[in-house]
Amino acid sequence: MSQTQPAALGFDDALPLLGIAAWSGTGKTTLLEALLPRLAALGVRTAVIKHAHHEFDVDQPGKDSHRLRQAGAAPMLVASRARWAMMMETPDNREADLAQLIDVVRSQQPDLVLVEGFKAWPLPKLELYREAVGKTLRVAEDPWIKAVASQPRVEVPPGVEWLDLDDLNAIAAWVAAWPARWPAECVPRDIAR
Repeated sequence: MSQTQPAALGFDDALPLLGIAAWSGTGKTTLLEALLPRLAALGVRTAVIKHAHHEFDVDQPGKDSHRLRQAGAAPMLVASRARWAMMMETPDNREADLAQLIDVVRSQQPDLVLVEGFKAWPLPKLELYREAVGKTLRVAEDPWIKAVASQPRVEVPPGVEWLDLDDLNAIAAWVAAWPARWPAECVPRDIAR
């Protein structure tokens, strides 16, 4: 599945999703790292699905789980008292299938799933924007963007909220309130062309 032509997502009333969309270098992961403890303090159990633009491995060559995965286990789930991890080889996919990943996370019953990356997928999003990155603002082209957190302040279309990218408490409050707005916000905005 190509990220430029994503599939439709089936929205579940019980599983709020919010994309965190931004150009590389804007600080998506840094923002999430600061938001997650704030969301936990507000009582929001948050799962994160992150898109990686490169191959990665969470397993170590030579370990039993790595050997079994290399031998063909699909998926390979390794568990201990402290954590578990599932690894799945997807050599036939051009890109990760977000719908499939959401189904995997669903079983953990989070209050909210934040999706980092996957910016072309049709799901409600918070766009992060830093003028210093030198890229364009995407809100005018993406009808799924519900809020823009930027530095400096930018004009946003009607129906889109603006948040100060440097005010982590305000962003955390907006994100924590997202599940209450779900699923009413599961529709794209009209974009004048």
